[in-house]
Amino acid sequence: GALLGDAFIHLIPEAVDRFGFGLEVSVFIIGGIIFSFIIEKFIRWRHHHEDSHENQAQPFAIMNLVGDAVHNFLDGIIIGASYLVSIPVGIATTLAVVFHEIPQEIGDFGVLVKGGMTRQKALAMNFMSALAAVAGTVIIFILGNIVEKVSIFVVPFAAGIFIYIACSDLIPELHKEDDMKKSIIDFISFVLGIAVMVALLMLG
Repeated sequence: GALLGDAFIHLIPEAVDRFGFGLEVSVFIIGGIIFSFIIEKFIRWRHHHEDSHENQAQPFAIMNLVGDAVHNFLDGIIIGASYLVSIPVGIATTLAVVFHEIPQEIGDFGVLVKGGMTRQKALAMNFMSALAAVAGTVIIFILGNIVEKVSIFVVPFAAGIFIYIACSDLIPELHKEDDMKKSIIDFISFVLGIAVMVALLMLG
């Protein structure tokens, strides 16, 4: 809910308001979706390839760590670009990324431990990969001072990524839940995520 809310309530409207709803914005949104599709295909292919060899758990853990660092770097770029647009959009995007990253980082930690790392080392390596987000934010701020229209690319591109993650990865997971009570909680949480993005827009 937070990812879709940020994409449709904050990022896309801001991009349209600043640059108009022309071909460029549409192409960059679709570009974010296509980029996410390619990255996920590659990760799934690597997962399948490594799992076919019993002794390849450690290389897969390292591959997962590298992929996570790249993902965090992109998150940093997205967050930085959103703050270049406005403070409210930056806050909304930061929250959307955090909501998505918490369960993902827990999953990544499990992969590293399964890959043979100790819990302490897995935590340390996960933290190091998370620092890539800081690097991405710093770089986009530097580029933002040089390239004024950097957000015409990054903001709708980020919206495409958020739409893909929400619709391709997260919503299908919710549909796997058959228990009525848990499904109702999922729906309420979904709506609350959107409501948080609406509230941030009103406060801004």
